[in-house]
Amino acid sequence: MNNSKKGFIPVMLTPFNNDGSIDYKTLTALTELYLKSGVTGLFANCLSSEMFELSEAERLQVTKHVVDVVAGQVPIVATGTFEGTISEQADFTKKIYGTGIDAVILISGLLAKETDSDAVFVDNVHQLLDLTPGIPTGFYECPVPYKRVLTAAQLEDFVNTGRVIYHKDTSLDINQIKAKLSVVKNPEFGLYDAYMVHAIESLKAGSAGLSCIQGNFFPELIVWICDNYNDTSKKEELAAVQQFLESNMGVMHDVYPIVAKYALQKRGLPISNFTRREVGDFSPIVKYAVDQLQTEYDMLQNELSF
Repeated sequence: MNNSKKGFIPVMLTPFNNDGSIDYKTLTALTELYLKSGVTGLFANCLSSEMFELSEAERLQVTKHVVDVVAGQVPIVATGTFEGTISEQADFTKKIYGTGIDAVILISGLLAKETDSDAVFVDNVHQLLDLTPGIPTGFYECPVPYKRVLTAAQLEDFVNTGRVIYHKDTSLDINQIKAKLSVVKNPEFGLYDAYMVHAIESLKAGSAGLSCIQGNFFPELIVWICDNYNDTSKKEELAAVQQFLESNMGVMHDVYPIVAKYALQKRGLPISNFTRREVGDFSPIVKYAVDQLQTEYDMLQNELSF
């Protein structure tokens, strides 16, 4: 999932009705909002989607719904590995690939126990690839159930199979990213960075794009970064955007994804604050912080004129 243009692949939210059922009408509207903002792909059925709180059937239904709405406009990836043996994970990988997505994402922390060695992890990955012939895949260093960060050598090995075209990096380490990019030469492969603190530096180092929760607040802003990161005439604007994102990282992570859903409400999306995850209290203080965030963003948006 790479091309000459840097791109933004948002980690999609799952809208719910207030009774906890999935709100497919709003999922359609949310998908269309992402597309209108200029994204170059979508990551459905991910941690932001509350994938661990969805049933297997719901994971498939949500992903298929997104595929149907997008109708080929941009590539779509979705998680395919959850609890169970490697064989069981391979079975679901096949099922979710059958929804019409472009690649199945493998969660590094679910392909080996936290106490397992790197050798066990690598063996399990190759076993899963052998059990899912012909299916394009990618990796996500998801923090749940624990974060297993791939080394550059591991990523090189996996990409060299010809089966791995995507990597969502959550190492939070620009040197790790540069090391990975230095050894992976497949033009079909793209590394997407989740950490906004070094977003611009990562793009300049060769990352294919960004995949971050901030895009569930202001997707157009992340698209703007990808479009302008290397424009020397916009050096001051880029510095202002970077500062805005760094200064407000705490606000955007607090009781997430509720805060993101509330922020989307403020821009007119009819999405409920309901979440199946236990994330804490959406208190008046948190609400006020998001209101202030929106005010700051509006000012920034006027300065950038996009």
